[in-house]
Amino acid sequence: MAKPISRLGRGLGALITSSAAAPKASVPTPTAASAPVPTDGLPGYKEIVVALIEPNPYQPRKEFADEALSDLVESIRAEGLLQPIVVRPVGDRFQLIAGERRWRAFQKLAIRTIPARVMTSSDASSASLALIENLQRADLNPIEEAHGYASLIRDFDLTQDAASQRVGKGRATVANSLRLLALEAELQGYVGKGMLSVGHAKVLLGVESSPERLVLARRTLEQGLSVRALEELLRHKSAGGSGRKRRMPGNTALALTDIEKKLTSHLGARSTLKHSPKRGRIIVEYAGNDDLQRVLGKMGLTL
Repeated sequence: MAKPISRLGRGLGALITSSAAAPKASVPTPTAASAPVPTDGLPGYKEIVVALIEPNPYQPRKEFADEALSDLVESIRAEGLLQPIVVRPVGDRFQLIAGERRWRAFQKLAIRTIPARVMTSSDASSASLALIENLQRADLNPIEEAHGYASLIRDFDLTQDAASQRVGKGRATVANSLRLLALEAELQGYVGKGMLSVGHAKVLLGVESSPERLVLARRTLEQGLSVRALEELLRHKSAGGSGRKRRMPGNTALALTDIEKKLTSHLGARSTLKHSPKRGRIIVEYAGNDDLQRVLGKMGLTL
């Protein structure tokens, strides 16, 4: 018989440790909400009064869709709780590490207690585990994910490298995510709601002027521009001067595009060429001091 796979995912499960070893067998599945996950005899597991649990202040997820929560409520009502929540003791109460939706569902169902795994965890570990659970479940929108990384770095004095190691992501992934926070609040809202893609956001980040970014974002939404169409629009704008279009030979434009792609790939950072027959410049974008040091290293330079 195949071994059950934890819904938390290997990464989160591997990081959750406590003084009492977790049971190897999966927690039995109940048949109704009135018969919750049995916890008797399982080290580290217990029934906790729902009212004694408080949310994780480092929870990266800010929005919980009503429809998804209602579906979970009905699932628990019919089948019971399939997976305990994870909490840590804080004074005479408990703080969530993972499972806020399950906890909210139990509140809606007015069930007095909920099965939980109790573990000792620092603030930094609690924040990391909350972010990891959401990342593994793909529950975060791109802006929530970026804020989650930023919180780890800011609140616990971590480098991008250390933060990426904690959540099991590549440093480039974390750096690129953090770049989204350089967008204006209005644009972050568009990305968070899925109105603009991360691809659109990356293109807009290449525009230095904040007012111009906002105009381009609104135009993208109004006209339903794809990422490629937005890039082409910007390319035409940068090729124009003094209100008149200057056409660049097709072979030159293709060559410049190829150079930009090669630079971006080599440096792991978006690179843009501003070219004219007499002068030009190369713009390399980076996210913070750590990312700058990484890019310089790719260039064979050091701070």
